Amino acid sequence: MNAGESVHSVARMRALASTITLVRRQFPAAQANLSPWRDDPQTRQWSETESLDLSFHFPGWSPRLECRSLLMQLRISAERGDDKLRLLGVLIRGMTYDGERWRLATVGEWLPEGPHLPQQQQVKQLQQICRELFELFDGTVASEPAA
Repeated sequence: MNAGESVHSVARMRALASTITLVRRQFPAAQANLSPWRDDPQTRQWSETESLDLSFHFPGWSPRLECRSLLMQLRISAERGDDKLRLLGVLIRGMTYDGERWRLATVGEWLPEGPHLPQQQQVKQLQQICRELFELFDGTVASEPAA
């Protein structure tokens, strides 16, 4: 679900603002987009209320990341109403106008997969964002890969 449409509590607003800050700390040129999905019947059919989806666009091609944009999907679980959000996982996709070039998920070894992978330093930055997101949401980093 578009992050901009799913913010209906202070907890979600705070989580979203903090997520943008974490990404911009690693990639200062990235511009946040809180509505990466089209608003049409076909897209709404796949809407998931338990995810916050946002994207970050770069001013041009990022050769180190091998993409123009990052699509970030945060899988969340609301506990005690909506007061406490728990992060279940993160999926980051490196995108171009042609589609997905790579993806990094917080399962297994947290390594990107795909035909055009980002450089190692950028992989470390993406993993750092994921670690900080887990700490932000629930204070622990569940299933973090060995360093």
